[in-house]
Amino acid sequence: MIEIFKDGGVVMYPLLACSIITLTVIIERTFFWIKVSMNYHQDVIDKILELSQTADWEAIRKIASGSKNYIVRTLVSGILHRDYSMVKAMESAASEEIRKMRNYMGVLDTMITVAPMLGILGTVTGIITSFNVLGEGIENPQAVTGGIAEALITTAAGLMIAIPTVFPYNYFTLKIEQAALSIEKYATGLEIVYEKLESHSKKEREAME
Repeated sequence: MIEIFKDGGVVMYPLLACSIITLTVIIERTFFWIKVSMNYHQDVIDKILELSQTADWEAIRKIASGSKNYIVRTLVSGILHRDYSMVKAMESAASEEIRKMRNYMGVLDTMITVAPMLGILGTVTGIITSFNVLGEGIENPQAVTGGIAEALITTAAGLMIAIPTVFPYNYFTLKIEQAALSIEKYATGLEIVYEKLESHSKKEREAME
């Protein structure tokens, strides 16, 4: 492997950096989503929506205290600001949660694009080297094959970085989309429940008047 790396020329060094960065981000995002999955408690979400129907905000505060569930944090944000703007508060909280989920996704996207381009750059430099040697004559065939080897190795290395990265990138993107839909689903549910409570409360006040 070391010999192959050396045969790939100087372009192999930025490709090596790309592979290290890509692997680091994939590992970090994998652990992030494992943590999200471990902290996802459906029973807590259901309980919050159930308690919200009776406007038991204090009970909600107790069961949601310290929760690391992104949906719970979004709902609680809306509940805390219900007297001002529940919808905007939840939108703001949801944006922050999605931002955390999208951390480093731009890095993976960049690596998918840059790695093959670096491979092509290595291909070009390798072919240029080969033509330069041919221009001087073919007294040293190994120099010509060395340039061709450099061209092929860098292309293969670039593709070997980009292709496997596509799969985790698409998987993480899918997880983000699913999380966004879940937030929207439960936030809308809470909003509907709160609007019903407000409507009922308004009717009671009007009846008393």
